[in-house]
Amino acid sequence: MSWPVTTRREPDGALSTGGVPLPRLAAEFGTPLYLFDEATLRQRAREIQATFRASYPDSRIIYAGKALLSPTIVGILAEEGLGLDVVSGGELAAGLRAGVPPAAMTFHGNNKSADELRDAVAAGVGLIALDNDLEIELLAAVVSELGASASVLLRLNPGIAAHTNAKMRTGAIDSKFGFPIETGQAMAAAERVAATPGLELVGYHAHIGSQIFDPTLVRTTIDRLLEFAAAVRDRFGIEPQAIVPGGGFGVADDASGADVSIAEWAQVAADALRSGANRRSLPLPDLIVEPGRAIVGPAGVALYRVGARKAIPGVRTYISVDGGMADNIRPSLYGAKYSATLANRDGAGETMETVTIAGKYCESGDLLIESIDLPPLVPGDLLAMPMAGAYCLAMASNYNLAPRPAAVLVQDGTSRLFRRRETLDDMLATEVTTTALAR
Repeated sequence: MSWPVTTRREPDGALSTGGVPLPRLAAEFGTPLYLFDEATLRQRAREIQATFRASYPDSRIIYAGKALLSPTIVGILAEEGLGLDVVSGGELAAGLRAGVPPAAMTFHGNNKSADELRDAVAAGVGLIALDNDLEIELLAAVVSELGASASVLLRLNPGIAAHTNAKMRTGAIDSKFGFPIETGQAMAAAERVAATPGLELVGYHAHIGSQIFDPTLVRTTIDRLLEFAAAVRDRFGIEPQAIVPGGGFGVADDASGADVSIAEWAQVAADALRSGANRRSLPLPDLIVEPGRAIVGPAGVALYRVGARKAIPGVRTYISVDGGMADNIRPSLYGAKYSATLANRDGAGETMETVTIAGKYCESGDLLIESIDLPPLVPGDLLAMPMAGAYCLAMASNYNLAPRPAAVLVQDGTSRLFRRRETLDDMLATEVTTTALAR
């Protein structure tokens, strides 16, 4: 997957997505601008569901909302039958606003507050993933207070150091996430949950990291979850109803299409579940998978307007655009490597030049693309960057007091604004005074 499925060049050379020319969107909504193709969103949701159900019929797909939790986007995915994975009270509220059934939600996070857990239980969230001892204590108090019950997963740390950026690893023993299996802390947590009224232990969760390109790692993850599940069954008589090996499907940021094979991932997961459960005389549990980037990433395109040029002979040429690390921190934070193309013209026949695409923010590390060959760019040109649907707007900030971009949904030649550009008043709304304190 690379560009949205509806992307093409128009006869005048302009790029279009969803039947809408990108220059028209830039003129109407300004730049930087994020656009999302509804056809791609729906296609990705359907393909991933069909792929997993073909390999393992008792599969459920839960969209990892942290990739981008916009009620508009989540509402579309809910229409396609996806559940929602949330990690905060804010994401829970947004998911409810989007119309996601609470029973189709899973509440993750490594430091959930009592108020967040209370909101989750009161709303009827389907699964709550417990990450540490404090959360067991807090949730026990909440269900007692509300006279309710909660179905819970234990988030386990399986001790798998995935080959990905160190900041994306979540399954190694040295991680803030999950109860480590090898230290005995996971079994102690299972014992505590089993003995707590109102808490029903229904399964186990692990997530070894993001941008995982080796599908065979899911086999090891599932096997360790099942091994632990069998040990819990033997000690406490609790059989797993669900196994959740996370998501983290590797997707090429540079739109090369060199993505992990989800079909292979699904088949490996299905084989691991069937063989692992059979060896341990466990009933077959549901398989719950949590893709985020793999669904929303390919649907999104970031659109920037070209500004200043700085040529340093013998070194490099910088081309600055009107966005950067405040709307896409990933190149600076993770070293993510993106691509881009001219959106207002095709540049056919022009001699290519190697340039660096720089953002407008006051940081030397504010580089969106370190090196890329493009036709000569002039001020006012439009650059389109694909694979921008995930973890760009979701991690956006107001650094340098810049407004976060607008976002539009495109489909069948029409566009709909679903997130307006922030204003100065929006950004200063939380300031309680605008004058100096009297001395």
